[in-house]
Amino acid sequence: MPRIAPIDTAHADAAVQTTLAGVKAKIGMVPNLFSTFAQSPAVLNGYLALSDALGKGVLTAKQREIISLAVGQANECSYCLSAHTLMGKGAGLSPEAIRKAREGSAETALDAAVASLARRLIDVRGQVLDADLVAARSAGLGDAHIVEIVANVAINVLTNYTNNVALTEIDFPKVDVELRSAA
Repeated sequence: MPRIAPIDTAHADAAVQTTLAGVKAKIGMVPNLFSTFAQSPAVLNGYLALSDALGKGVLTAKQREIISLAVGQANECSYCLSAHTLMGKGAGLSPEAIRKAREGSAETALDAAVASLARRLIDVRGQVLDADLVAARSAGLGDAHIVEIVANVAINVLTNYTNNVALTEIDFPKVDVELRSAA
């Protein structure tokens, strides 16, 4: 049972209804997270604007999903792990790549650097060492990548924490937070 209920769209104000209708038109559904964000239209609109802007950055859709999976795992967010496992598949991640992302790694050196920096940011609350940035740059990440990784970590912390606080009902194929060893 959610601790913060998603809004009842039928009783939401016209602006929220329009925003959520736009979400549904774009992705085919209104995820429960978005209906929960709609408790504060400022949060819903801020999230959508930042998400849209990050989608136009230097990181690929696959790299953004790698970050989402790494951060969701670190923050033990079942909702986000479920959503981003599905979206990660859509972005071209194999089941093994999804597992590696959840572990803070990836199949290529560049994507592994993305995952590693994202996980490091969570682990040290942004207090990275010079050596962390040297390693990221040595793997091919530029400053735009690094700043966008920080922003993607931040937006995922927002979704993870909201879901963990609200106990948002998962409306994607459920993924267990516990990582089981590969067989």
